Amino acid sequence: MASNIIEFFGYSPDDRSTAARAAREDKRCPFLGDTCQKNLSDGAISGACTLKPATSGAVICCPYRLYANRYRILVDVARKAFGDNVELVSGQEARSKSVESGKTKIAVFGKRWGKELRLPNRGKTGGYFVDWVLAKLNSRNDLEEFVAIEVQSIDTTGNYQSERTAYLKESSFEGYSTAGFNWENVNKRILPQIIYKGHVLRRERLCKSGLFFVCPKPVYEKIRERLGGKLLGYGLQPGSLTFMWYDLGASVADGATRDLILQGNLTTTVDQVALAFTSPSNLPDENVYEEAIRNELKNH
Repeated sequence: MASNIIEFFGYSPDDRSTAARAAREDKRCPFLGDTCQKNLSDGAISGACTLKPATSGAVICCPYRLYANRYRILVDVARKAFGDNVELVSGQEARSKSVESGKTKIAVFGKRWGKELRLPNRGKTGGYFVDWVLAKLNSRNDLEEFVAIEVQSIDTTGNYQSERTAYLKESSFEGYSTAGFNWENVNKRILPQIIYKGHVLRRERLCKSGLFFVCPKPVYEKIRERLGGKLLGYGLQPGSLTFMWYDLGASVADGATRDLILQGNLTTTVDQVALAFTSPSNLPDENVYEEAIRNELKNH
């Protein structure tokens, strides 16, 4: 697949503003306010937030890009799960920290907000992490309910090393890199994990609004395609699974980063997703292998 980097350390690769140059020089992520956490296979810092294939729209390839606007995705989920009047605080400080009058206190557990919470696996050793847990506390700081959040972008294939090197040198890059996207991970890793975690959370009496899955719009579209595009909508409930998908806003002037915009959401159930995953409806026509074999035999 042919593609180009369109966001590099948060900015357009041809942005020569002071802010963009500083981000590239320091290898700094403007969305985390810290060193870029995305690494290449050789351990080098990547810096690539978003790639644009030659024949389709941009795809966010770094999950940390989804933490723009001061982790706005967490606020979006909290408002959908618990109502508009929420205030998020670090899980480690939640008991001692007060919130604005009239606000519901939401304790956040996840990287940079408090420790991640591990889910036990089938063998009761090790386990899966969920990226985020949002816990609603009452006026006595007792736990009332919680939701879990998975945040997922998409892994890349091929490489963009030459393009990356050119941009680090403040040079232009002609043509395309060979980088593409590992869409097969939707089948192999993403869907099996969210189905498993969804079932685990369904057994939690205080997980009243289920699991939220946050991703770029193209990732959601691939998931929807894989599941046949016919998921039924449900209200928030134990065992529900809510997809929330985001995309980049319009291009901006040099020195600014593009907005991250919520494009849509769908609440279904983990049972609906599991059934669609194991009984796909978007199969090819019958006997396509037979036809391919016969055609090949005719040609030899």
